[in-house]
Amino acid sequence: MLLSIMRKQAKSWLIKFLIGIIAIVFIFYFGYSFTARQGLKIAYVNGEVISGIEYQKEYHDLLEGLRRQYKQIWNDNLIKVFDLKNRALENLINKKLISKEAKKLGLDVTESEVQKAIMDYPAFQVNGQFHMGRYQALLSNNRMKPEDFEASMGNQLLDGKIKQFLFSFMEVTDREVLEHYTFANEKVKISFVQFKPDIYKKSIRPDQASMEEFFKKSRESYRVPEKIKIAWLELDPKAFREQVKIEDKEIEGDYEYRMDTFKEPHKVKARHILFKLSEDATEEKEKEVRNIAKGVLEEAQKGKDFAGLAGKYSEGPTKTKGGDLGYFQAGQMDKNFEDAAFKLKKGEISDLVRTRFGYHIIKVDDIKEERAKPLEEVRDQIAEGLITNASTELAHEKGLTLIDQMPYEADLSKYAAEHNLKVQDTGYFSQTEAIEGIGGTDTLRQSIFALEGKETSELVELEGKFYLFQVLDRKASYVPELDEVATKVKETLIVDLAAKKARAAAENFLAELDKGKSWNELAKQKKKETEKTDFFSRREPVPKLGNVQGLQEAVFGLSQDKKYPDTIFENDLGAYVITWEAYKGIDETEYLKEKEKYRMSLMQVKHKTAFENWLLDLRKNAEVEIVTSVTER
Repeated sequence: MLLSIMRKQAKSWLIKFLIGIIAIVFIFYFGYSFTARQGLKIAYVNGEVISGIEYQKEYHDLLEGLRRQYKQIWNDNLIKVFDLKNRALENLINKKLISKEAKKLGLDVTESEVQKAIMDYPAFQVNGQFHMGRYQALLSNNRMKPEDFEASMGNQLLDGKIKQFLFSFMEVTDREVLEHYTFANEKVKISFVQFKPDIYKKSIRPDQASMEEFFKKSRESYRVPEKIKIAWLELDPKAFREQVKIEDKEIEGDYEYRMDTFKEPHKVKARHILFKLSEDATEEKEKEVRNIAKGVLEEAQKGKDFAGLAGKYSEGPTKTKGGDLGYFQAGQMDKNFEDAAFKLKKGEISDLVRTRFGYHIIKVDDIKEERAKPLEEVRDQIAEGLITNASTELAHEKGLTLIDQMPYEADLSKYAAEHNLKVQDTGYFSQTEAIEGIGGTDTLRQSIFALEGKETSELVELEGKFYLFQVLDRKASYVPELDEVATKVKETLIVDLAAKKARAAAENFLAELDKGKSWNELAKQKKKETEKTDFFSRREPVPKLGNVQGLQEAVFGLSQDKKYPDTIFENDLGAYVITWEAYKGIDETEYLKEKEKYRMSLMQVKHKTAFENWLLDLRKNAEVEIVTSVTER
């Protein structure tokens, strides 16, 4: 409201006087306060000070990063949610520790190294050369000063040197790679019997006393989460379309400005016949496939129907369509395939073309030359785009104006009614539930839950529309009384008791196996159906069982000599007793193919772990004294 009045009365002598007073107060009070805060000492790390200036910069960098990530749904209450103040301090402490340790190790980064790194940075290059204009523009777009970026680049280079030093004597042996690969790829097969809780449910009749006892033990699991009720105002750009009038000159100007987007590239329409052949095929296999392909090529060159030949001989997915690939442009196909296809004239057939998929015979059915679509052909498309952009901008401006003119802690419904707008209310919902009528993301709900009192959100863009949100009421999290959740408690208790009965039956089955009874005979005696799985690795869910806690770890410890584990296993569907059936080792050929990939993966894990442990060790042995609490700032 104040900003709105000041804008309308900008030329008034009274407003100018007020602005002058505010400026003086700001300079003498807030200016001093800001300078004082910068001069504060925040902490000492091994005797080295972390200043207020350093802290403000680190905090600001983190804040800006989150604002860019959360965009329109950011609000300052999220600072508490993310514990941003403490995170900024922790980052600075780690940087001080790393920097000091680097000096001890004789590691440093020179200005020339920073300069070279920036000039080699791909984002700052045009045609392979460093471009000062691009460098300045990108930094400006990201609200970053060159000196800040250069300091950041220096830290990255120093970080890299430290890691290089730490990792220089670290290697991954062939034995480690083999063990890592074997662990991930060896397979087992099992059999199991299932004991389903459902068969016991009908016989269970819990009384009041057992329900009360069960509820007392598991009371916290029935906790009702915090819930809020909100009002929301929607600004749909479609409602502003009638206010938009697009002139011919705007359409013509947009056409000229975006001429490149209306170009249709050179395209060909082709068919092909594929004879599959792997890249590492033997000479003998290659010769065999090539001879077959040559025979079909001769038939095609003699005039036989190409689509018919494709349907008969092709091994590609387009076989049923006569090899038809439709129209394609450069960059959409294998390069060898494209090079051959784009050299052909309409109706021509290629010689054999080798790609990573095998051998191809290509026939071009049609050619579309590059052209620019004329204005009349895209006029409606351009007009629609301009109308959409303009109506979106109007909706956005309307939203900003509403926020700008809104009194502090105004009732959103009443305020919207004054502007002939309608606000909708929701029922109560928790942070994990969808917003009624909107849905929304986890991040949006997190942002709304961070609003305080009658605070109204910033303008939020969601799926092309703009929203304002206001919390109407808030219900704190609480643990209900038994009467409130009696039905749910009874259902849960029945499930729990049924699961216990299923577990007891499974444990009894396993105990009899341990006494020496035969798996098949016992299953028959207990009238239990046994099921077998296919082979599976540690990286896969157990077939037919899915995720069962502890099962995979246990089955890979079994063998011909120890077929049964020491325990049963459970999930939501019941209790299981398993037995080992067979083991399948790794494929040596596949191991040799993937060996270096696994070496690299293992190396990355070792490096990450080593660096984290090194930093943790530095922190444990460091003298860190917090002088000024950042949470009170």
